[in-house]
Amino acid sequence: MSGPETFLKARASTGPPRQDKTPPVPPEPARAMPPTSPPATLRPVVARVAALNLGYFGIEIAVALAIGSVSLVMDSLDFLEDAALNLLIVAGLGWSARNRARLGTGMAFLLLLPALAGAYAAYEKVSDFTPPAPLPLALTGLGALAVNLTCALMLARHRTGSGSLTRAAYLSSRNDAFANLAIIAAGLVTAVIPSPWPDLIVAAGIAVLNADSAIDILRAAAAERRAAR
Repeated sequence: MSGPETFLKARASTGPPRQDKTPPVPPEPARAMPPTSPPATLRPVVARVAALNLGYFGIEIAVALAIGSVSLVMDSLDFLEDAALNLLIVAGLGWSARNRARLGTGMAFLLLLPALAGAYAAYEKVSDFTPPAPLPLALTGLGALAVNLTCALMLARHRTGSGSLTRAAYLSSRNDAFANLAIIAAGLVTAVIPSPWPDLIVAAGIAVLNADSAIDILRAAAAERRAAR
C-alpha cells in the first residue's frame, strides 16, 4: 500500500506527539530584605541623646550654683541622670526581655535620685531664703526645654520598642520638657515678685514627676518579666 493511505496509517500508529509531563518549576519569589532590628536603629539615637544630656548638665549646674536655684539644681541632676540612663540603655538593648526588665527596675530607682538631691538643696535654700536671679533662671530653662524637646522627638518613635528601657528614656525627656516650662514660668514670676517660693515649688514638682515616671517604668518592667516567663 502506498500513497496517502500508507502515510495516514503510519501517522495513526505513532499517535499524538508526546508531551513533557514534568510540572513547570514556579519562579522563585523575590527574597525580602530582613527588617533592621530595633536595637540596631535605636542604639545610635540613644547615644546622641546621652551626649546632649551630658553636655547641658554642665551648663545648667554651673548656672544653678551661680544664682542659687534649687529647681535648676534638680533639673541639672536630671540631665546627668538622663545621660547615665541612656548610656545604660545603649548597653542593654541587646539583652533578653528578663534582663531588660531587671535593668528597667534599676532605672526606676535611678529616677528617684534627683528628688533626694533636690530635697537636700531645698533644705539648704531655706537657711538662705533669697530668690534666684530671674533672667538666668528663665533663659537656662528655655535652653533646657530646647534640648529636652529634641531628645523627646528623637525617642518618640522608639518609645514602644525594647520595653521598659526606651520607655524610661522617652518618659524622662518628656517629663524634663514639662519641668523646663515650669522653670521658665518660675523665672517670670520671680521677676515680678522677688521670692524663692516659685523656684522651690517647681523643684518639688520635678520631684513628683520623677516619682510618677519611676512607677510607670516599674510597671513596664513587671510586664516584661511576665512576658519572659
